[in-house]
Amino acid sequence: MTMAAAMQSRTAESPARSKANRIAHVDIVTDLAEAETVWRAFEESGHLFTPYQRFDLLSPWQRLVGSHEGASPLIVIARDAERQPLLLLPLSLRQTHGVRTACFMGGKHTTFNMGLWNAEFAAQVAIADLDALLAPLREHADVLALTQQPLRWHDQHNPFAQLPRQSAINGCPLLAMEPGGAPASRISNSFRRRLKSKEKKLQALAGYRYHLATTDADVTRLLDWFFRVKPARMAEQKLPNVFAEPGVEAFVRSACLSARGEGRVIDIHALECDEEVIAIFAGVADGQRFSMMFNTYTMSEHARYSPGLILMRYIIDRYAERGYRSLDLGIGSDDYKRMFCKDDDDIFDSFVPLTARGKLAAMAMSSLSHGKRLVKQNQMLFDLARRLRQAFG
Repeated sequence: MTMAAAMQSRTAESPARSKANRIAHVDIVTDLAEAETVWRAFEESGHLFTPYQRFDLLSPWQRLVGSHEGASPLIVIARDAERQPLLLLPLSLRQTHGVRTACFMGGKHTTFNMGLWNAEFAAQVAIADLDALLAPLREHADVLALTQQPLRWHDQHNPFAQLPRQSAINGCPLLAMEPGGAPASRISNSFRRRLKSKEKKLQALAGYRYHLATTDADVTRLLDWFFRVKPARMAEQKLPNVFAEPGVEAFVRSACLSARGEGRVIDIHALECDEEVIAIFAGVADGQRFSMMFNTYTMSEHARYSPGLILMRYIIDRYAERGYRSLDLGIGSDDYKRMFCKDDDDIFDSFVPLTARGKLAAMAMSSLSHGKRLVKQNQMLFDLARRLRQAFG
């Protein structure tokens, strides 16, 4: 019997339980406030999650962006027989063409999607546990569209990799950093020299500096600049401005202003002089990895000196010196990412039917995603062939 068929043969009240299954209760919560206490407890040590799933990032997204898009919270909390939480799934539910689709919260603004797991439980999860988790969801959703999931996080396997899965449309370029490694082990000496010679032009500017925004005033000032400049940059690249969509700016401001330890839920790194902001990179950090979310750079003549690359060098060195193990610049293989990131993170999607109606939707979503991936790969091969012809033709 397939897992999907097994799920359809059960009721939420009496899921078939194997001896291996530790999940005794599954709570479905549709109110963020009701889930907040348990959710924040999952962000403490001893848990497996990415910084994109923090409450102070996804809560404003759901409130300000998701609700505007017609997505409602569907938060799944699995507990053991003593009612201790084992897992929290931050999902949102959308209905299109009569199909109820449950996705991870965060939409296009989260690079990685994952549940928040008790780390010890995550290391032992069996298919029986996943069956028990998903069976009660049938009443609420027809299909799970769980995209952009990392295969591993901090050297621990993602338990959802046991579900039916396929490679995501894009991979994620990754820079692995050896704690205590020499600077040249993360950025070559020749690349550093090139960046230093470009930076000399910027260093001549009054008040030139790199810094991490720490005060509310700094964060607000840098975001005011970002929301002025980014639309011009997007227009120049003929790209749609996702930051202009309803609720997005308020969501970004909320997460950037939310305190977290010594930093923020989204940290903003900046290169500035007295005259202007030159470049910013904003991303999420968790003590082991920094992951870039959004960035832009000046429209002035200072853009000629590659300020984005110079800022990236500062950020890489900053986190390496603090013992971080890795850094990524988001999904997609833009040329500038490859200058820094030599490895790739495996990213997968799962389209899991929960009902008969969901089977067709899951097949359609899976085929569409697979097709896009083939097109992307062929485009990459095409571009490579074109560059080789230019180089050797």
